[in-house]
Amino acid sequence: MNKISIIGAGSFGTALASLLGGKGYEVSVWAREPEVVEGIMSHKKNPLYLTDLMLPDSVKATSTIEFSVKGAEMIVFATPTHAIREVALKARPYLRGTEIIVSVAKGIEQDTLMTPSQILVHIFDGVVLEDQIGVLTGPSHAEEVAQNKPTTVVASAYSKRVARIIQDTFMTSMFRVYLNQDILGAEIGGALKNIMAIAAGIVDGAELGDNAKAALITRGLHEMKRMGSMLGASQDTFSGLTGMGDLIVTCTSQHSRNRYVGYNIGKGKTLDEIKAGMTMVAEGVKTARSVTQWSRKNNVEMPITESVYKVLFENMNPKDAVNELMTRNAKEEIMI
Repeated sequence: MNKISIIGAGSFGTALASLLGGKGYEVSVWAREPEVVEGIMSHKKNPLYLTDLMLPDSVKATSTIEFSVKGAEMIVFATPTHAIREVALKARPYLRGTEIIVSVAKGIEQDTLMTPSQILVHIFDGVVLEDQIGVLTGPSHAEEVAQNKPTTVVASAYSKRVARIIQDTFMTSMFRVYLNQDILGAEIGGALKNIMAIAAGIVDGAELGDNAKAALITRGLHEMKRMGSMLGASQDTFSGLTGMGDLIVTCTSQHSRNRYVGYNIGKGKTLDEIKAGMTMVAEGVKTARSVTQWSRKNNVEMPITESVYKVLFENMNPKDAVNELMTRNAKEEIMI
């Protein structure tokens, strides 16, 4: 493999460009913002995200998707979930059909309720085989990947051959990639952990204590398993890196955008106020709407997700949401 295209120049796309460029690949980054393209081409730095990171000379940037994907053997979609459909449609006319397609997004599309890989399978139908599409996911904050701190993630795909290609492409001494054949479970974990991180942030912001946060993370894992069970994912996946691993880091880390949103809500700010002060996307906000839509449609009980949705979109007071969770009917702990 020689050329790799990264669609999206946010924090994670930039961190991956550095990683892959450092391995000697020719990397073409597509960015919407002209100043990002200029910054990477002229100074080898992204002026908006991970601004201190010096990119390898092999990393180039363009604002034209055609130039980015043309001749690429792997295309990495590093845009938020809600943008994948739009940019994939723009890229589609320029694909040869032999490319490996990789998503690093963590969310569920509103209305269609598709995971990122499912969106890509749908958009590229007739051009790229389903077996050529996969994901890279797990506990991997861009800030730490960029600093070459030890990180462990999962490669999953609709074929094991492609999962192994993704594994080999991204693996370094500080970026360890495991294989997991359960692509659906991996994506469900990656999406729902963002909702739980908002809830964890609310717990911290409202100073509700460590006991509450421990319960929140544990019961959040249970909601992951419940949704996964309904959709046919493997329960073992949620005990791994894309479930518990990603849940822990996103609910506790200072780098977590979703926890940041929840923390400020817990401190009394509105969602609009918080979003106005952010340059990066917190995927959990839109995912809370999508998963609540799914749970209501399928009559699946997901109380933490429901509470986060009410706080974000129905102006429910966070403390009232906690009281509602605490005063639910008595239940057994382990019950899918």
